[in-house]
Amino acid sequence: MKKNIFKLDTLTCPSCVRRIEVALSKTTGVENVEVLFNSSKAIVSYNEEQINNSEISSVIENLGFKVLKTL
Repeated sequence: MKKNIFKLDTLTCPSCVRRIEVALSKTTGVENVEVLFNSSKAIVSYNEEQINNSEISSVIENLGFKVLKTL
């Protein structure tokens, strides 16, 4: 299992956090996700044999949020 932090553009509300968490938790290969509202970061643990950083970023961006970088 691999863990990465995705720095997001500023999150504007707690419901944004929930939308990202729900979408990623339903994504195949994602084991755990925690989105931090105040720091605009998504901490994602995932199975790298099933999904990669680019695919995780795509899920987030398809929700309308910009991924600034992966830490």
